Amino acid sequence: MKKRSLTIVIVSYNGSFWLKKTLQSLQEYYLSATATKVRVMLVDNHSSEDVVEMVKADFSWVEVISLPENRGFAGANNVALKLVKSDYVMLLNPDTQLDERSQLDRLLDRLQDEPQIGMIGPCLLLTDGRMDMACHRGEPTLWASLCYFLKLEKLFPRWRLVNGYHRQDFDLKTSHQVDAISGAAMMIRTETMAEVGFLDERFFLYAEDLDWCKRFRDAGYQIWYEPAVTIIHHKNKTGIANQDAKISGASRQHFFNTMLQYYDKHYAQQYPKWMRQLLRVFLFVKREGI
Repeated sequence: MKKRSLTIVIVSYNGSFWLKKTLQSLQEYYLSATATKVRVMLVDNHSSEDVVEMVKADFSWVEVISLPENRGFAGANNVALKLVKSDYVMLLNPDTQLDERSQLDRLLDRLQDEPQIGMIGPCLLLTDGRMDMACHRGEPTLWASLCYFLKLEKLFPRWRLVNGYHRQDFDLKTSHQVDAISGAAMMIRTETMAEVGFLDERFFLYAEDLDWCKRFRDAGYQIWYEPAVTIIHHKNKTGIANQDAKISGASRQHFFNTMLQYYDKHYAQQYPKWMRQLLRVFLFVKREGI
């Protein structure tokens, strides 16, 4: 019987401290125990820190691709995804950390046994033990997004009418189908990825995972959330919450610009042109904190 194979793709941009934790935990809690044939690929987005040197020195089992420029999350992932030969592939953030609850083979089992599932993700836990709701999302329609930004879903977390984005009306302790999971930790069947296509590189940072999930659904595949597997997410260590003001500001700019890009790709044809202008003003106000 053929041994199943998995490629784990990690994209880095500085943050060597957190990346080291990710790779150490991956070795301890998965690679040292699994019977699955695993290939780990790191794509570095032209870090100014000594990320590549650290990985080559301390983690010789990682294949490193060093890019001459920052190609963003989607672009860098695609460099590795185009080289994947394994049965399955997993995107894993460099600010995640595995522990004894991170049984990745459970995700592989679901993909192997249920061909209707195109993509599956674990429950992501923040360092304070709360759930990172990005791993359990509905489609960001205009209404769902508005309720999210106006914090209506926080006021009425169980009311389906206003929590369309994070869907807290579901039982979060059970496995079920969702519209989208997080690019911080998502596992995919390689042949399905070949059918749907790679990440859309127009999304430099943020929303590329939402877009990919939508394209998987549009192609007839299911997206599943699996809380029996959990991974810790030290969220935004290289993004909006980064202590470096320059990185934080650039990430915030990408965050709001990406929302308009997502609207243009998936919803612009459904609404009159004035709706886009209204959305643009709304996002500007939110971004500037006016």
